[in-house]
Amino acid sequence: SDEATVISGTKLAKEVLKEVQRDVESWISSGNKRPHLTVVLVGDNPASHIYVRNKVKAATAVGISSEIILRPEDVSQEELLDMTLKLNKDPSVSGVLVQLPLPDHIDERTVCNAIAPEKDVDGFHIINIGRLCLDQPSIIPATAAAVWEIIKRTGIQTFGKNVVVAGRSKNVGMPISMLLHTDGEHERPGGDATVTITHRYTPKEQLKIHTQLADIVIVAAGIPKLITTDMVKEGAAVIDVGINHIHDPLTGKTKLVGDVDFEEVKKKAGFITPVPGGVGPMTVAMLLKNTLIVAKKLLY
Repeated sequence: SDEATVISGTKLAKEVLKEVQRDVESWISSGNKRPHLTVVLVGDNPASHIYVRNKVKAATAVGISSEIILRPEDVSQEELLDMTLKLNKDPSVSGVLVQLPLPDHIDERTVCNAIAPEKDVDGFHIINIGRLCLDQPSIIPATAAAVWEIIKRTGIQTFGKNVVVAGRSKNVGMPISMLLHTDGEHERPGGDATVTITHRYTPKEQLKIHTQLADIVIVAAGIPKLITTDMVKEGAAVIDVGINHIHDPLTGKTKLVGDVDFEEVKKKAGFITPVPGGVGPMTVAMLLKNTLIVAKKLLY
C-alpha cells in the first residue's frame, strides 16, 4: 500500500486561526472589547520561552492582545499566587496562563487552582478538569483539543474504534483519553472509542500488543522512536504529541523529533502527524480559541 497521508498541523492550525480571527473581529465590531491574554513566565527554561513567544505571536496575528509577565526562577509561590489573584480581578484581562513547568519549589496544582476558572485558558483548574471528566462543557486543555481537532478535521473515525494513548500525564494523556472514550451524545460530546492508556510501566512487548490492535495511536510519552513500524497496524492513524530535542550526529545541531519513528512508520500508517508541524501549531491555535471562549464568557 502507499505511504501515509502526512497531516499538516500547520495547515489545519491556519484554518482554525482564520476562524478565530474572523470571530474576534465580529466580536469587536459588535461593540465588545478586544480579548486580552496575560501569560506568566517563570525562570529561563528556553523551551518555555519559545512556546510563549509562539503563543503571543499567534495571538497578535488573530487580533488578540497579550502581554508576558516575566518572573525570576526564585520567585516565591506566594508572589505568584498574589499575581494570579490580581489578574483574576483585573477586568481588562480575559484569559490568564501560567506557563508550565514551574520551578520545583512551587506547587503547580496550587497555582493552577488559583486562576479563576472563567479565565483559565489552559483548562487546568480543578473545576475545568472535573467538568471535562463529567462530559460537561469546559475549557479543554489545548493539546487535547488540538489532537481532537486534528482527528475530526481530517475525517478520521473514532466511533467504536480502538485507540491507544501512550502517556498518562494530567495535562495531555488524561484529557485526550477522556475526550476519546466518552459518549458522543453527552453535553460535551466524546469520541465513543475504546481507549487503552499505556505509560512508563507498560512493558514494551505489551505496548506493542496494544498498538497493533489500534486504529489510532496517540503518543505523548517524551521518548524518541517509542513507536516503531512493527508496532503499528497497516492503515492506522498515528498522532505524535512528543517534543524531544535530540543531538543530530549528521549536522551536529539539536533537532526536534517526536515519539514516533516517522520515516519508517509513515510507510505503513494511513495517517501520520509530523514533528515539528503537527500537533504543536494546532495546540497554539486551540489556546487562542480558548482565549476567545473565555473572553466571550461562553461557559461561565
